[in-house]
Amino acid sequence: MKRSLILLALLLLAPALAQKPKVVIGTGSTGGVFFYYGTALADILNKAGAVEAQPVQTGGSYDNLQLLRDRTNPQANTYYCALTTTDSAYVAYTGEEPRFKERPAKNQRVLFYMYPSFIHIVTAEGSGIRVLQDLKGKRVSTGQPGSSTENLALLVLQAAGVKPESFAKRERLPVAEGAKALSEGTLDAFFWVGGVPTSSIVELSTDLARKGKRVYLVPIDPKSTVAQVVEKRFPGLVEPYKVPKSVYNTRTDVPGLATGNILVCPDTLPAEAAYALMKATFENLQALRTAVAAAKDTSLEATARLYGKLPIPFHPGAERYLKERGLIR
Repeated sequence: MKRSLILLALLLLAPALAQKPKVVIGTGSTGGVFFYYGTALADILNKAGAVEAQPVQTGGSYDNLQLLRDRTNPQANTYYCALTTTDSAYVAYTGEEPRFKERPAKNQRVLFYMYPSFIHIVTAEGSGIRVLQDLKGKRVSTGQPGSSTENLALLVLQAAGVKPESFAKRERLPVAEGAKALSEGTLDAFFWVGGVPTSSIVELSTDLARKGKRVYLVPIDPKSTVAQVVEKRFPGLVEPYKVPKSVYNTRTDVPGLATGNILVCPDTLPAEAAYALMKATFENLQALRTAVAAAKDTSLEATARLYGKLPIPFHPGAERYLKERGLIR
């Protein structure tokens, strides 16, 4: 009788014990790499049985970090993880970003490094825009309101001595809409902080080529005042980066700046789930790289290099996986 009761209790407990955490992954706008990366990552996690993963389309880094901070509900076994740029994660954690001033996102924990996001300043040859100062008097999009793209765009413009008020028209568009407007001739240039390649800009390059035109990326000299100002604002988080000419069919390789991208999850995500998430991702890394070109830079080595570089702690589950692989002590 006693044995039967124990078996019955185990059977009743089994569904609860087997229930995997629900991990909602905040991505970004369609046409940007976050959207495709987060969708591919969720698919890998579900197939591996690591967690019950669901990607959601958002406005990007800050939206994702707000979801992580406000919507995570351990009682409901639901956790919001965020794809985010390192600069956004940093200012959300410290409270320097206005939306996080009263309630910093102190509950975020790093899992792994994804890839660098280049500060694209996109126009077309023949637009009269060759350097940042040429944006004056032009129709320019600085990215979605309150996005990481917009914040970095405004920082770059300030460092270059260019005020948005000097534009003939200022738009605040996501990357897909910015690329479409430039292709149709209703916009002269747009800012976009995203992975290389970004599909919307690849498509723009193809569209322009059909019209006998070519994409032009405004360069930022790594030794320039602009670069120094941006790097000083985010020390160790923004670095020089060069886009090969083959990526968007530009005439030359384009120097500029890039910030990193990371996956962060809440500190309440069970360590076992975070470990399973790491294991599933890196044991299926080739599938992720096949799905998303930018994932070529996703690696445990790049993740380990970030360890201790951010004020944001790593998740214990991620630390355990990195230690087991001999990458941190």
